Amino acid sequence: MTKAYFSMMAGYNAWANKRVYDAAASLTDSDYRADRGAFFKSVHGTLNHLLVTDRIWMRRFTGTGDAPTRLDAILFDDLSDLRAARRAEDQRIESYVAELDETRLNGLLRYCTISNPTDFEQPLASTLIHFFNHQTHHRGQVHALLTGLTGTAPSLDLIVF
Repeated sequence: MTKAYFSMMAGYNAWANKRVYDAAASLTDSDYRADRGAFFKSVHGTLNHLLVTDRIWMRRFTGTGDAPTRLDAILFDDLSDLRAARRAEDQRIESYVAELDETRLNGLLRYCTISNPTDFEQPLASTLIHFFNHQTHHRGQVHALLTGLTGTAPSLDLIVF
């Protein structure tokens, strides 16, 4: 994978998150928090999970920042606070990716998983692919929840971006 690919994915990630948060902001608080059977239960739980895991990965990538110890942590109870933190994290991701070069992308990353502590060593490019794929996966869950709650949800297609 090339730096251009990861730059595109970082930009897409911020764009897609903005669209999801715009749609989530239109929900009633009860719909936003209701357990709808998703892996992290609600829109609220899933959006928090995405921020949690992004912070965990960014700590692994950069060695700096908060790194929650639970994948289901609720970092922000208020949607506006969560949204502000999401925007800041997306900017952090874009800045990090902008600083990468091919040598670093081809280098190795050592890290330990959270749920079942296991040490890993993998190419940085492979972990970045996972990182962006994970975001897409859970945003898709939020998209399905939004569609079920409102009958519509914004397009998140990469080609639209």
